This record gives sequence, structure tokens and C-alpha cells, in this order.
Amino acid sequence: MLTVRAPATSANLGSGFDVFGVALERPADIVRVEKADRTTIEVTGAGSQFIPEDPKKNTVGAVAEALDAPAHIHIDKGIRPASGLGSSAASAAAAAVALNLLYDRGYTREELVPIAAKGEAVVSGEAHSDNVAPAILGGFTIARDDGVTRLNADVPLVACLPEIVVSTRDARRVVPDGASMSQVVETVRNASTLTAGMARGDPELVGRGMDDPVVTPARAKLIEGYDDVREAAFDAGATGVTISGAGPAILAACYEDDRHEIASAMLDAFDDNGVTSRAFKTRVGRGAERL
Repeated sequence: MLTVRAPATSANLGSGFDVFGVALERPADIVRVEKADRTTIEVTGAGSQFIPEDPKKNTVGAVAEALDAPAHIHIDKGIRPASGLGSSAASAAAAAVALNLLYDRGYTREELVPIAAKGEAVVSGEAHSDNVAPAILGGFTIARDDGVTRLNADVPLVACLPEIVVSTRDARRVVPDGASMSQVVETVRNASTLTAGMARGDPELVGRGMDDPVVTPARAKLIEGYDDVREAAFDAGATGVTISGAGPAILAACYEDDRHEIASAMLDAFDDNGVTSRAFKTRVGRGAERL
């Protein structure tokens, strides 16, 4: 029997749609695996009542099949589904790492990323690596079709999660089909700035690089109170604010000493819009680890 903890993640970071991702210190999923003749799944924790235990409909079932590693798998959800914090990716990442060790399959962490991404396809319909890569590897990751680049990073963050549900499929439907040349130039400029900021551990550069003129404005309409929460975070000292993944969580980059005030301001802004929320004072963190 093996137990693995995998962190919540934030994908896109504004300017890096389907490419950028970071692991967060908290929250996290805990996955326990035990060898069995066939795969069975048990789910407890946050939002577990909405997560199917049928291996054909759960991300970890796809991972177990890809690794040819049948097991009884218990998932303790610390990350609410449909949160924009990589809930399905965390479960898939933890299962991939745990089953690889349990059955001694010998895959490297990098080789486990596309395997875990197969689990993500169960939820989103496509095998994206922008969440599973940081969930497995930790740090700041840049996902490409031919692999993943990882940078160590230490940047304080606040993730504010409202009691709103935005499905990944719905969030993808509102993404524009194209962008103007000026929007492309702005996105490349911001993505480059954000990458430099992660490499330097510079919250100011990371925040400046989060702006996105294409995807975020379209998705913001799905999150009640987004504009007010964004403004409140900036007023409290945030260096950058964007939607975490597909949403509805909102991510703010900041300096260490400002995290508490920013979290309080974001919570209050959601409350003013009649939306209950919770905030995680976190930072870029480690990937999946055996407990």
C-alpha cells in the first residue's frame, strides 16, 4: 500500500493559456493505492458526492489502465471539483506517481506527465498537461507537445475560490476562435515577462505578466463579481490577478507581507456580490510526494 499527496495547481496564469502551470502549497489531494485484481475507486472529502467512482469515468481509472496497474484506489479530496485549482489533475498525478511506485513500472516523473494527462481527458475531453505537469513535477511548468520545461520558483500567491461552479467544458466553449496581431504581441510580451519573473522569484514581474487580452476577458463573464474581486486584490497590494485555470478560482500574485490583506479583500468583494468564498494563502510549491 502506498500513499501520495499531490498539490492543487493553477494553469494558464493569464498569458500562458494551455501552457503555463504552477503547483500550489495548498490545498492538496491524498491518494492511497493497494494492489488488486481489478481497479476499484473510493472517493471522500470535498465534493466527493459529485465524483464518479466508476473507473471508466474517473481520472485515476484511466491512469491505472494506462499503467496496467489495477488497484483499489482511495482518493481523499482536498481540492473541490470544478474549482479551477486542478482537482482532477491532482488525483491523476497522485495516482500516476503511486501506481508507478507500487508496480515498479520505472517511469520518470517527466514520463508520467502524459500518462496522467490521459486521466485529465476523462474530465475535459482533451489530454492537457498544464495542470498535471506541475502537480507531478512541482514549481512552474511550461507544457509543450514534446515535453515539459520546469523552473524552480518561489512566489507568494493567494487563491480565492467562490461557491460558484464553472465546468472546464463550459469555460472552453467561451474561448474566442482567434486573436488580432496586437493581442498576440501583447500575450507574448506578457508571457515572457511572467516567465522571467518566475525564474527570478520576482512577484512584480510575475504579476505584470499575468495580463491576457484574449481568454481571461471571455471567461471572466462566467464568474460573478470577478471585476470587483480583481480590483479589491489590486487595491490590497496584489501585483497581478487572473482566473486560475478554467475558474472560478481567482489567483493573485503578491509579496509575502500582503497575502493576508489581499485574501481578506477578495473574500469581502465576493461577499459584497452575494457570493460565499474561501481563500488560500499559498505560494508556488512542490509536486506530488510519497507520504
